[in-house]
Amino acid sequence: MAANTVQAQQNLPLELNRFVGRERDLDAISRLLRTQRVLTLCGVGGIGKTRLALRAAAQATERFRDGVWLCELAETTTRKEVVARIAAVLSAREDSERSPEQALSDVLRTRRLLLVLDNCEHAVADVSAVVEHLVARCPGVSFLVTSREPLRVPEETVWRVLPLTVPEPGHGDPLSTESVQLFVDRARANAHDFAVTPERLDAIAEICRRLDGIPLGIELAAARVRLLSVAQIAERLGDRFTVLTSGDRGAPARQQTLRAVIDWSHGMLDGPEQTLLRRLSVFSGWDLESAESVCADEALPARSLLDLIVSLVDRSLVVVVGEAQARMRYRMLDTIRHYAAARLAESGEEERLRLRHRAQMLALAEEAARNAVSGRGTPWALRFSSFQRVRDDYCNMRAALGWSADRGDAVEGLRLCVALRPYWMVSGLLSEGAYWTDRFLAMDCADEALRGRAMVRRAELAWDQQDHVHAVRVGEEGLWRCQDAGDHASVALALNILAMTDIRARNLERARERLAEAVALTRATDDPWNEGVALGAQGALAAREGRLAEAEARYEEALALLRTLDHRWGVGLILIGQGGVAEARGDLSGAERCFREALDIQRAIGGAPELARCLAGVGRVLARQGRVGEAYDSLCESLTLCHDTGQRLGTARGLLAIATVAAAQGYAEEATRLAGAAAGIRERSGHPAAGSPWPMRDGVFAARWEEGRRLDADQAVRSALRLARVSRSPRRPPPVGVDTAALTPREREVAVLIGQGMTNRSIGERLFISPATVARHVANINTKLGFNSRTQIAAWINRG
Repeated sequence: MAANTVQAQQNLPLELNRFVGRERDLDAISRLLRTQRVLTLCGVGGIGKTRLALRAAAQATERFRDGVWLCELAETTTRKEVVARIAAVLSAREDSERSPEQALSDVLRTRRLLLVLDNCEHAVADVSAVVEHLVARCPGVSFLVTSREPLRVPEETVWRVLPLTVPEPGHGDPLSTESVQLFVDRARANAHDFAVTPERLDAIAEICRRLDGIPLGIELAAARVRLLSVAQIAERLGDRFTVLTSGDRGAPARQQTLRAVIDWSHGMLDGPEQTLLRRLSVFSGWDLESAESVCADEALPARSLLDLIVSLVDRSLVVVVGEAQARMRYRMLDTIRHYAAARLAESGEEERLRLRHRAQMLALAEEAARNAVSGRGTPWALRFSSFQRVRDDYCNMRAALGWSADRGDAVEGLRLCVALRPYWMVSGLLSEGAYWTDRFLAMDCADEALRGRAMVRRAELAWDQQDHVHAVRVGEEGLWRCQDAGDHASVALALNILAMTDIRARNLERARERLAEAVALTRATDDPWNEGVALGAQGALAAREGRLAEAEARYEEALALLRTLDHRWGVGLILIGQGGVAEARGDLSGAERCFREALDIQRAIGGAPELARCLAGVGRVLARQGRVGEAYDSLCESLTLCHDTGQRLGTARGLLAIATVAAAQGYAEEATRLAGAAAGIRERSGHPAAGSPWPMRDGVFAARWEEGRRLDADQAVRSALRLARVSRSPRRPPPVGVDTAALTPREREVAVLIGQGMTNRSIGERLFISPATVARHVANINTKLGFNSRTQIAAWINRG
């Protein structure tokens, strides 16, 4: 049984403390999510929109078969960024024939899932446009949105998130109100011996009333119980709120209240704490090392930052996210971060801090890029760790890109693009990488060598998007620029990319020349990574030309080199090609060994296209070995992965692979239908027909082919998965000696299934036809053979 690669059905964060109150809100939101496609939770900052949405989404997971997915949009500024972030969360892949938005809607068209779009107020018009586009095209997708203002799309239902209930003076038990319960819960989290006495309860009730039941304000106040008595907190809040010395006096009362409580909490920090809080606002999230690199100076020594961060956590101004790569990560709530960012702007430090932040992100990205292609002496653990570091800080990378673009800093922007290219490739963020690279390439840049490097990396993104025309155009220009600059590594990369586009375009002689030049250059300049890539491409070229022994030799040479480098990603890619050659030579055990080793590598790394190719290879080999059930497991997993991530060519290949196995099992008509569906998907996505023509295209099978060709991808995939479930053993042929010449092929199939005791409904499900159609076939069989019952048909079939 192949291991399951179906993605987890949610990416919601773990709750770090107890959820308090909001039972009626949750019940109402739960009911609305059953009937409403777009539900927007609106309210002022700090009112608890995100926490309420996450709890409601967690409770709704069982109702959405394809899961619930959180997409944070706090820093998005364009429609493209909104689409890119949603696509990244869902691992959707685009190609050159479709816009990213179209690719996303294709992936979601038959999915039944809930998208939680958090903090949308910064780009509400762009989020609205994307949501409206997806609602119209994806009937199974629902949206739970948090924003300070509605999206104003046609199907939107707005739920106003109100403050927590507060105690009325002299009426009822204060502990029965949500706001007091929250204060007590958070106070006990900060001081475990905190006890509620009658005197304290009165003060807590007063605090909650003054804070208007705003959860963020209550949590900030409760965080002070280790330093102040409850009575002192109430007194200080009273002084602050009497004058409301800060904030926009024209703003709604609750916004003034929240600003006032944040002002109060900020005012209770000492100087170093205030300085660090505002400086940390440049981060989307951070670890101690990054904070020390960006925020420390003579006035704020690096050695003091850990204690200061702990103090800010204790005061609920900073949140602990969890551990990643053996580093604890932190963040601020959006409302606190915006407050701190305003303080940073007032301080006159903003530009200096943002420059340092960009420098830190650039250092991390360039370190990962160097490790991705470095030669001997770099262990795989270090390569992979630096890749994951970029993943953890990618929101900060985006912020650095955006800030650089707004300033017109082409050099720094292009350096970031060059460094992030490996991450974009592996993570499938091709359109995002293309967008940023094109944006900076459109600017004036005095560094022509850097422009050339960026163009070569842009060509690689275009090649992976299957936009070969653009890959050649920008790659050729990047090549000569890098040649002029003496950038040998970029020249070798350009030659490899252009050679691969030549192979795809069947310009095999030109590909041979480019690859020979790349091998010679990389050996002369000691560039083993690009040499390994070039050798692998030579193997692919030899395989394309039918020179399998030479292909095997080139792959083996590349594999030995990349194993020496301890580059598992590269090893995995070469193994896929080598497995294909072994399969073509009939070495099934060798092919299975290659595909399975590559599969283990790709599962660890998580590249969807390569993972799907490994699974498909394992499935094909298992089928040829007669291990049909295992083959279907791998092939179905590959097909599902391709379809769920929007890989149209991979989906077509997966359908054809399942059709081939099913045909060998005796399911000729159903297999022909799937093969037709695969051909239709290739045609509609602009890909050429598969290499070998489907053998069954005549007579009765022609109609099945055309029927399949008209299926859309969703219908075809469902049919393939059903067929795989029912065709794990060969179909039983009619008994020897029974004259079935009078029956059509479909009638013979129905007769055999009647002999197995199947009902009309079961037969219909097996053959993908309606029970009424089965009944007509049964009537025809009785008429042609002179029978008058299903019992006679079954006895006749089972006579032998």
